Amino acid sequence: MPPVPDPETVVEVGETGAAAAHDPYAALRHRDFRLYLFGSLFAALGGNMQAVAVGWEIYERTGRALALGWVGLVQAVPVILFALPFGQLADRCDRRRLVMAGLVVTIASSAALAYWSFVRGPVGVFYLLLFSGAVARALNWPAVAALMPTLVPRPAFSNAVTWNSARFQVAAVAGPALGGFLLAVTGSAGAVYALTAGLMLLFLVLLACMASRPVQRSPEPMSVQSLLAGLGFVWRTKVVLAAITLDLFAVLLGGATALLPIYAKDILRVGPAGLGWLRAAPALGAILMAVTMAHRPPLQQAGRALLWAVIGFGLVTIGFGLSKWFWFSLVMLGAAGAFDNISVIVRHSLVQLRTPDEMRGRVSAVNTVFISCSNELGEFESGFVAAAFGPVVSAVSGGVGTILVVLAVAKKWPEITRLKSLDARPR
Repeated sequence: MPPVPDPETVVEVGETGAAAAHDPYAALRHRDFRLYLFGSLFAALGGNMQAVAVGWEIYERTGRALALGWVGLVQAVPVILFALPFGQLADRCDRRRLVMAGLVVTIASSAALAYWSFVRGPVGVFYLLLFSGAVARALNWPAVAALMPTLVPRPAFSNAVTWNSARFQVAAVAGPALGGFLLAVTGSAGAVYALTAGLMLLFLVLLACMASRPVQRSPEPMSVQSLLAGLGFVWRTKVVLAAITLDLFAVLLGGATALLPIYAKDILRVGPAGLGWLRAAPALGAILMAVTMAHRPPLQQAGRALLWAVIGFGLVTIGFGLSKWFWFSLVMLGAAGAFDNISVIVRHSLVQLRTPDEMRGRVSAVNTVFISCSNELGEFESGFVAAAFGPVVSAVSGGVGTILVVLAVAKKWPEITRLKSLDARPR
């Protein structure tokens, strides 16, 4: 067993070790990172399976696009309300134990979804159970994000982000495909929810096998000022603010995930199995991009790469919105995932590498709020516009809006265009 790195050493390692920076497997050489990676792979598999099952079951039972939009909204509100206080908690408590506590609630929520699906209970209760699961994620996300930089040395962190992104995308390919397959074979969303609870339990077990790491606790007392310190840090660090803003509006406007059940059933007519592949396509593109980036030297023009990637994301979203052919839709979604993966790696690396360890929980909480706004509120926005103007208008207008946001961000924060290496310390 390799020695467990000391958190203080981890976050203070200098910009040396060029060989490690170019080693595509540098992060995987650390035991606790491997435990985290495989455990979170199981959890992400379950989460993606559950997302497919929830979307299909609710649309099948209601037939309303806006009902899909509410799925996003009820999962966004808890994160917006609780992420900041939970982020402050992550800067004062054992982050691993916080993640484990959140997983217990998530497991209970998925098990309850399974029961309610089997008994064909009222749809309204699904929203309450999704809300409780989102509260658990609000606890988990800042703690997970703040924990990960302590699992590897600083020079290997961008590599860890890349492999973590690949892990997430592998689950995002296999999870929806498996979820769609189980729906088609069993005709029961409840079986998918039950399997999700089991996969989350595996993550809980692997977390318990990791070494406990003391937190570099913030010296500030608990207060509103301390609670909002993460927001202040992001506001002062313009390249981080620009990267988060780009990701927020790109997915908020350009994300078509909530529309996929409509496209699968009414436009492309491919059924639940086809829905699984539509959900998996962005992740497949992201995997290919992540593996490519892991085997290449770190980005040396990270800011420009980010801007062009988000523009590409907007363009292929327009292509998907106009498509009436299943295979072309898969290609467009795959390209969207590849472009989005570049944004994820740049944003997450910036947030973690430029944040002091004693503030990582609170800054990660701010990032969590932005992510939730972009993902879950993006689903609500897509469902709302689709209900009013149709799914094609919703997807195409979102892609156009994404491109306009890139131009606005580049003009407002020109620092992002000058961003070079992600590994460099801020001057």
